[in-house]
Amino acid sequence: MKTRFNLLILLVLFVTGSAWAQKTVLDELKEIAIVDQKVMMPMRDGIRLSTDIFRPKTNEKVPVIFSRTPYNFNSWGNGEMNTRTYRTALEAVKRGYAYVVQNERGRYFSEGDWDILGTPLTDGYDALEWMENQPWCNGKVALYGCSSTAEWQMAVAALDHPALTAMIPMGFGAGVGRVGDYYEQGNWYRGGATQMLFIAWLYGVQNDEVRPMFPPGTTQEQLIRNSRYFDLAPERPSVDWSEGLAHLPVKDILKNVNGPVGVFDDMVKRKPNDPDWYKGGLYHDDMPFKKPSFWFVSWYDVSSSPNLALFNHVRKDPDAGDDQYLVIAPTLHCAYTRATEETIVGERNVGDARLDYDKLFYDWYDYWLKGVDNGLKQRLPRVQYYTMGMNKWQTAETWPPQGVQMQNMYLSSGGKANSLYGDGKLTASAPKTDNGDGFAYDPMNPVPSYGGNVCCTGNAVQGGSFDQSGMETRHDILVYTSEPLEEGMEVSGFIESTLYVSSDAKDTDFTIKLIDVYPDGRAYNLDETIQRARYREGYDKEVWMEDGQVYKIDMTPMSTSNYFAKGHRVRIEISSSNFPRFDRNMNTGGNNYDEATGVVANNKIHHGGKYASVVRLPVKK
Repeated sequence: MKTRFNLLILLVLFVTGSAWAQKTVLDELKEIAIVDQKVMMPMRDGIRLSTDIFRPKTNEKVPVIFSRTPYNFNSWGNGEMNTRTYRTALEAVKRGYAYVVQNERGRYFSEGDWDILGTPLTDGYDALEWMENQPWCNGKVALYGCSSTAEWQMAVAALDHPALTAMIPMGFGAGVGRVGDYYEQGNWYRGGATQMLFIAWLYGVQNDEVRPMFPPGTTQEQLIRNSRYFDLAPERPSVDWSEGLAHLPVKDILKNVNGPVGVFDDMVKRKPNDPDWYKGGLYHDDMPFKKPSFWFVSWYDVSSSPNLALFNHVRKDPDAGDDQYLVIAPTLHCAYTRATEETIVGERNVGDARLDYDKLFYDWYDYWLKGVDNGLKQRLPRVQYYTMGMNKWQTAETWPPQGVQMQNMYLSSGGKANSLYGDGKLTASAPKTDNGDGFAYDPMNPVPSYGGNVCCTGNAVQGGSFDQSGMETRHDILVYTSEPLEEGMEVSGFIESTLYVSSDAKDTDFTIKLIDVYPDGRAYNLDETIQRARYREGYDKEVWMEDGQVYKIDMTPMSTSNYFAKGHRVRIEISSSNFPRFDRNMNTGGNNYDEATGVVANNKIHHGGKYASVVRLPVKK
């Protein structure tokens, strides 16, 4: 009898434990929230966007945290995106906020045709209008998201809807069109060269011109019922992008892997200043911006420099400039919360880079959306930035920090700076005579990307900081290195560089990379950039090179905060390719995107005399 009783107790415990184990985040949400899914929010042209709403069980009006995304958040999926969405909603509801997540036009259950950042800006405005007028909303809405859930925020903020009260854009570079000297057009370009990340990304995200959809007018009840069985998420075959991105011509890369036919076919043909870049959802620096924003940037993201340039741009606004705050973390794209006590980015250990992001976020929301007197603006540093090498968080009132002075480091050699074993040097004064360094750039054998400030390239490029010394044995990489530092040096800000170049090709590229060299020879990359020579005089025109002529090229600025410790050396790499981080210049003067065969360019970096190629480092005193 006693044995039976014990078995019964064990059975009860097992069943009870199993029930608790099966409790989902969505179940937790339903205990404290009113959950209203597949709400079809109407836009002004009749298109309806699929929206899930999670709001506290209260009769009081509450503020809204709003996220819009091209990604799948169907409640019956089991992926990380779904879990993350519900955990975010659960935290928001616990803190007294409604959390609203919506699919972009043409994505999954949302009606209409999708175009990356090309959907009408009015979609964002109409969504704000709809939420403001709900009986449960207190009239205040904040935006939240990283990457594709952040990129649309700036352009919509420029429309100045009164309900939009504050924003938290993170990893937002693909929403930055033109700001100052940067014509990246949503990370499609850098220095006029195509960033190949979007090719791999669009394979997994863009809609095909023919795709299954629910009929217009499908009811909420029908959508909820059918979402148990269908979510319109295609299961695309995996692609080895280390090979896929190498296909030529570039315009056929998606076709070569049987990818979807869609917006890529148009985008790949655009030039950096094409009028179409100014018609969609990109933010450009001639647009107004008056919304309080808490910006989050990463040192090893694809677009730290233009992101920081945008922060500085909006700070100039006399009405909103005092309501802009910034965090710069030593992480990859959208990897802020993955920092640990021993944060490894690539191969480099940058120490304890953790922050209490939940507290930062909700202190911000509480202040702006609830009017909580939490002293936010008195205690929140204007800029919080992480200095690698020193491995600590620092604060400043501006970016770059106060006290930064630009220090010139000139390229120098005896004419043989090729590879790690050459005679290239960085010196405090310019050489008196030009002993330039030449190298052959073959687009059929480009310098491979190794680590770096990247995103979204699948297995083609692993982002982060890696020892570059093995790469530097190539003779098509020019290597310039300083003497060991006699004392430590903090470099924090924008790194500017001017190169004097020549080539026997009509057009070619020039790349540059900033590196911290350890005493044992390890050489860790900090940032990199590129410039297509045809755009050296501006992105509204193409100017060809002539053999025998020397041209001045101002590279797009790089960015970092790094402490070069005593005994370390500063290194600059220069070449003409960084593939597949950037597309290959075929050196013909043609379109590049429709060319399958290139020519070898014999390129030269000049230094000395009137051709003093120089790198300007922002050294904090």
